[in-house]
Amino acid sequence: MQDTIKIDPSQFEFVQKEKFIKDEKIETKKIGYFKDALIRFTRNKASVAAFVIIILLVIYSIVGPYIGNQNYIVNSYDSRRLGYSYTLPKLFNTGFGFWDGTEKQSVNQNTYNRYYAIYVETSRNGSTEDTTRNPITKVYSNYLASGVQYYDIRYDSYAGLGMQYLTVTEAEYLAIQEWQNETGIQVIYPAVNNSSSVPSVANDPNIWYQLNQRNQPDVTYDENGNPIFIETYNTTSNDGGYNSLRIDGDDGSYKYAKPSGSSGYQIRVDKNAYFTYCYGGSPRFIFGTDTSGYDIFTRLARAGRFSFLLAIFVSALNLIIGALYGAIEGYFGGTIDLVMERICDILGNVPFMVVTTLFQLHLASKVGVVPSLLFAFVLTGWIGTAATTRMQFYRYKNQEYVMAARTLGASNKRLMFKHIFPNAIGTLITSSVLVIPSVIFSESSLTYLGIVNLDSAEQTSVGTMLANARGSLQNYPHIILFPALFISLLMITFNLFGNGLRDAFNPSLRGADE
Repeated sequence: MQDTIKIDPSQFEFVQKEKFIKDEKIETKKIGYFKDALIRFTRNKASVAAFVIIILLVIYSIVGPYIGNQNYIVNSYDSRRLGYSYTLPKLFNTGFGFWDGTEKQSVNQNTYNRYYAIYVETSRNGSTEDTTRNPITKVYSNYLASGVQYYDIRYDSYAGLGMQYLTVTEAEYLAIQEWQNETGIQVIYPAVNNSSSVPSVANDPNIWYQLNQRNQPDVTYDENGNPIFIETYNTTSNDGGYNSLRIDGDDGSYKYAKPSGSSGYQIRVDKNAYFTYCYGGSPRFIFGTDTSGYDIFTRLARAGRFSFLLAIFVSALNLIIGALYGAIEGYFGGTIDLVMERICDILGNVPFMVVTTLFQLHLASKVGVVPSLLFAFVLTGWIGTAATTRMQFYRYKNQEYVMAARTLGASNKRLMFKHIFPNAIGTLITSSVLVIPSVIFSESSLTYLGIVNLDSAEQTSVGTMLANARGSLQNYPHIILFPALFISLLMITFNLFGNGLRDAFNPSLRGADE
């Protein structure tokens, strides 16, 4: 048996003998539900990066059509009117083929001659020559194949545009003439015989040189190997006028305009010089132009703005309708829930494609294409949100805190939207955000298939741009690249952003450290 250890009481001292011990006040700031969700969201780097990309796409869609520097972009109407079809993306004059409007081509002798002829006519400015107007910026090699001479060249899609016929009023014609005199830049070039009896000339304003044979746009050269131009070619024709392209005036000089209608003139203008006359700078389309001559940068921004507005509006309407409908179902249950669910089943089994097609056939003519498309999306789009809300209400309505609130006399409205609904808001926000890319993708699919027609001079959709670019994929991939990249970024970033919101607004993760 061990001895008892005795401790002297004097060795002990009371701590806080004269003080009343109580809990200390918490000095840290309280964190609300949304602030806590924001903190948790910012920890998800992928979702934050996706959110930044979405914001950039939204900004581009808003300000893209209003960029004022006409040296970089021209409105869609004028780009089409001036015939800038198939021009390549151009932002810098690198000279290396990167984003400078040039591409590598392999052309035969006739095409090479045609490019050279365009350069000879447009580059002459007094006694000097403007080498920037040459469609052939570089010749890599030349070779014979099957008896035909070929050239590997770098082609400038802007310099190669050449000429275009325009019909202008007398006042416009005189204004251009005055501008030419002030700047020394030639816009209007000699008129040619573009009658329907000479098809090759009627369809191509760049044919201003002597033709090699009837109805064939082959260049004829003199003994020195130079093209025979309309300014120097003898107007005496040996082929019923087909070789004589120049139109002589009464004094023997060539004409610059031909009467067109009662008060107009048809003129043959250099596209690049006319662009400079209109906008004060050289043409430069950041994303290039499409098959119709529309500027892709402006066109895509308009399409994106429409897609965003439509998707956000549809998402908001579906959220409001679905949340109210699902809350009533889940809270009251019983017969009310049974009847309301059967309505959802009926509407949910109606194919969306059928609804959209019928609305476009019978409703679009009365209310417009866009309202009928909106009705099609909202008619059944809220069903998913209603089902999610209903499930959340069934999950939380019998919880202890709800029963306590009911015991204290809380009304049904307060129980539904003050105590139960906040627990479902995270899931609903996530589903609503994911509705946005779903609507954009569906709208693009409908326009791509031609079920919905949103194509006009001032408006289009991403799906329409993709559909119009299908035939140019091999030779002009940039026409389909940028719309495809735009919608791909939207799909990826919205899904990442939605996943981040889902985790951030999940009440079970509140206060958890990751």
